[in-house]
Amino acid sequence: MLTQFEREANLSDLMDYHARTRPEAEMLVFESRRWTWGEGDRIVNRIAHGLIGLGVGRNDKVAVLAATSPEYFFTFWGIIRAGACAVPLSGMASAESLELMIADSGAKVLFASEKTMDLIGRIDARLDGIVTGGRIAYDFAAPGWRRFDDWIAAEPDTNPGVAIDPLDDFNIIYSSGTTGVPKGILHDHRTRISYWATRDAFAYGPDTRLIVSTPLYSNTTLFALLPALAWGGATILLPRSDTENFLRLAERERATHTMQVPVQYHRLHDFPDFGGYDLSSFKWKFCTSAPLRPAFKTWLITAWPGGFTEIYGMTEGGVGCFLNAHEYPDKVHTVGFAREGSELRVVDEAMNEVPRGEIGELIGWSAYMMTGYYNKPDKTTESRWTDKEGRVWQRSGDMGRMDEDGFIVLLDRAKDMIISGGFNIYAADLEAELLKHPAVDDAAVIAVPSEDWGETPLGLVVLKPGASASGDDIRGWANERLGKLQRLSAVELRDTLPRSTIGKLLKRELREPYWAGMERRVG
Repeated sequence: MLTQFEREANLSDLMDYHARTRPEAEMLVFESRRWTWGEGDRIVNRIAHGLIGLGVGRNDKVAVLAATSPEYFFTFWGIIRAGACAVPLSGMASAESLELMIADSGAKVLFASEKTMDLIGRIDARLDGIVTGGRIAYDFAAPGWRRFDDWIAAEPDTNPGVAIDPLDDFNIIYSSGTTGVPKGILHDHRTRISYWATRDAFAYGPDTRLIVSTPLYSNTTLFALLPALAWGGATILLPRSDTENFLRLAERERATHTMQVPVQYHRLHDFPDFGGYDLSSFKWKFCTSAPLRPAFKTWLITAWPGGFTEIYGMTEGGVGCFLNAHEYPDKVHTVGFAREGSELRVVDEAMNEVPRGEIGELIGWSAYMMTGYYNKPDKTTESRWTDKEGRVWQRSGDMGRMDEDGFIVLLDRAKDMIISGGFNIYAADLEAELLKHPAVDDAAVIAVPSEDWGETPLGLVVLKPGASASGDDIRGWANERLGKLQRLSAVELRDTLPRSTIGKLLKRELREPYWAGMERRVG
């Protein structure tokens, strides 16, 4: 049972507690370097003081666009300790999208690493909201940028004592896109507190050794990382996803937990010497961002020690399922049932609940939901439905059915979002880029199956009369203009694209040949 302090304490207070009571316990491992809780917490304090000295106050936004590193790790928690809101940004987004995200968030400070400077260099001069002295460089020197180590060197290493309210902003996680302003999903501390309430369910504790090989800007990572920190465990950071290095570190560090996306599990499954590594220390493995195929779930619960939970949900919260596959091996074709503290319904277009076994849209209610889309109250309203009792439900846009035992079977996606390798790709953004090509008259982007990525974007285009271009030419042209995570796997030429009488693209018809015979229609 959790104590009242554990149920209600924010992450900053819990981390401070572990630093005071277990200062010599290991907090972070990165390559050959190690930090204890006492050492790491002092770095967090210096970062918090440095931010406060720059004028960062309660709920102010601080952006990070950087490769995974110890500095990034400590910065995230320094932002939280300063009472500010973290805005982790993906280096896979386009420079134009990043400029929109930074401006939309109102970030006062920006942290960056050398690997992202090619993106920042294109937009740096237009980042007017960053305060004087607020450009902090982890590992490079450039005009107008302050070196991280120099910046924190003279700062106090004591806790600044900033009071944090449960409803204060914790982070903004942005969707990626090339058109319009991407949506920023705002979470408060109360929502994030719910993550470490999973302690007993997933065997977290001070002996936890979490190996992290997904990016620090991803909500996927935070699901596993926040409870590890809250309960005083150690984090083992991988600078990049590498199958052999993951296995070597997992064995050497006696890892107990990990979060992986499907493509990473696929690579581990296919690694010739997987069985040659000692993984007996594992207590739990997680997978999210896209559904794993049933055969992979069966492999994970038979070939790899410890429990395995597949998580289906949204960064927005509300809609969420857990499948403990080791407990329900006959349900690996599903994504599980509603997580504790939440409720799921399958509804028709009129938002009426349908009987079990019938197909509809998945909606969810939970005490753990996003505050809303930042600066977009209209989009927040569109994404939600309020029942007669006044409860607010989050709409998923995913189609599925609930079996007789309450397990959810995903069937198709009502939205045109594509989840590839654990990252969201919006078809409308890719279509808009394709339509800019001088030879393209009409375009559609759909998700098609991918053994490595779960699903991948395919472009279907109709050429203008008299125009001449190959699918490969158009794909190359578009991919040069898209973010790295948005790139098209292929472009096929079509004579026409099917549309309804009101002109709506009939994407179900387009997808059907590619997904025929698949075990499920998502991922």
